[in-house]
Amino acid sequence: MSSGAPTDVKVLIVGGGPAGLSTALFLAHADPALAPHVVVLERESYPREKICAGAIGGRADRALGAIGVVVDVPSVPIHGMSLRTAEGFVSRSLGSIGRVVRRVEYDAALAEEARKRGITVLQGTRVSAVRIEETGVFAETSRGPFRAAVLIGADGVGSVVRRALGLPFGRLHAQVLEVDTERAPGDGPDDVLAFDLSDHGYVGYSWDFATPLDGRVMVSRGVYQLRLNDGPHEDVRALLGARLARRGLRLDDHRLKRFGERGFEHHRAYAAPRVLLVGEAAGIDPLTGEGIAQAIDYGRAAGPYLAQKLAQGDLRFDDWRRVFYRARIGADLTLRRAALPLGFGVSRRFMEAWLVGSAPLMNLTLAAFGGHPVSRADLARVALSLGEHGARWALARALSAARSQTARDPRAARKVS
Repeated sequence: MSSGAPTDVKVLIVGGGPAGLSTALFLAHADPALAPHVVVLERESYPREKICAGAIGGRADRALGAIGVVVDVPSVPIHGMSLRTAEGFVSRSLGSIGRVVRRVEYDAALAEEARKRGITVLQGTRVSAVRIEETGVFAETSRGPFRAAVLIGADGVGSVVRRALGLPFGRLHAQVLEVDTERAPGDGPDDVLAFDLSDHGYVGYSWDFATPLDGRVMVSRGVYQLRLNDGPHEDVRALLGARLARRGLRLDDHRLKRFGERGFEHHRAYAAPRVLLVGEAAGIDPLTGEGIAQAIDYGRAAGPYLAQKLAQGDLRFDDWRRVFYRARIGADLTLRRAALPLGFGVSRRFMEAWLVGSAPLMNLTLAAFGGHPVSRADLARVALSLGEHGARWALARALSAARSQTARDPRAARKVS
């Protein structure tokens, strides 16, 4: 570590993306007096490109709007989703459920909102090392050393803070590849997110949805592949190339963007005395890879929690796990992690058939994405549709088995008759 005198702050946030900035914003909202004592370190300079498909569930804008933060950037509104699976196709809409943005614009605007509230955002500041002690947390940066009462790791997949806590990279990680292209035959409406889960040759899905780019509306196309450390995986580039070819497009004609994601693993520790991890440094939804809205939900949970702990002078953070799982982000990630083996395991065909055949389930999915209220009646309708689907699925499997038996042994049909 540097021998120079460190800069003292109360809260040091490493990472100036949605997770870090929203944590700062919700913290400052919970206790405005803390705003001048919060410093966010961003290693790049805004506006900086962040490779990301850019779809934001409306619940993120609702959460920020509740504390008076409006991120006004070019957007393509989202009103619905379509799903193509091996079991069929469905497309449904539910009013406004979100928007698609460019992170180069979105993150810069969010940082400006933080500055307006007295939060210090330092660009072009790289953190090279972190040391956690009983009396404080020390960070060595390109601007010199910092000493903080609390350190927030919001620095993504390659988190320096996560490594300082001794946490492994994690077993659930994904490779994502995307390009922005012109519209092509077969593309759906601009306000519908199109997902394709029909290829069971890999664990994941592909997408096509409209995106704003330099005053135009283009189409973001990509492939999300979840890669387990000990599991097989496909060539993501080849998967995307084949998908583009079906639209009459060539992969080599477009700029290829590649990035990695870390899935949330509930058995890991995401807090230590004086240190919290938020956003992708902790982990996001491994089922879909959705990250922006969840990053903001991390901030919505962490900000008020930090304000309370700082007021109490209790920086052990030993109850963060309990608080986290009671918050929306904890419940959301727990549910999605639990659904992972159902969505991509032996039950995949069953789940896909339920998705395309159940209007209540699709409505619930759209409502959750958009942050619309979900009633007990909505949940009851989903449960009922699951029961009906399960009964139909079991009957279909039984009839199929009977037909197969009859084909192998014609005498079985005579016995039945």
